Order: sequence, then C-alpha cells, then structure tokens
Amino acid sequence: MSDDLLLALETKLDKLILLCNRLQQENADLKARESEWQRERVRLIEKNELARSRVEAMITHLRNLDAE
Repeated sequence: MSDDLLLALETKLDKLILLCNRLQQENADLKARESEWQRERVRLIEKNELARSRVEAMITHLRNLDAE
C-alpha cells in the first residue's frame, strides 16, 4: 500500500474511533437518563395510587355521612 492510502486509512480509523467513543458516551448518558425517568415514573405511580386511595376514602366517608 502506498503511504497516501495508509494515511487515508489511518485518518478514517481515527474518525471511527472518535465516533465510537462519542456514541459510547451518548449511550451511557441515555441509559442514565432512562434510569432517572424510570425512577420518576415509579414515584409518580406511587403518588397517583396514594391520591386515588385518599379520594376513595373521602368518597366512602361522605357516603357514610350521607347514610346517617
């Protein structure tokens, strides 16, 4: 291979290595964000269930008051 071809190949490999490193970092960042969203989702589901339980308790209490 000529020196020009080797240099071109080396340049392309360097670019691919940089791209691979960037994509690995981006993937790690996305996985971290996904994990945060999952934790937030669980927290919101718990809050929603608590609110639903409270509303149901209030409705039951009001029905009991009405029945008296």
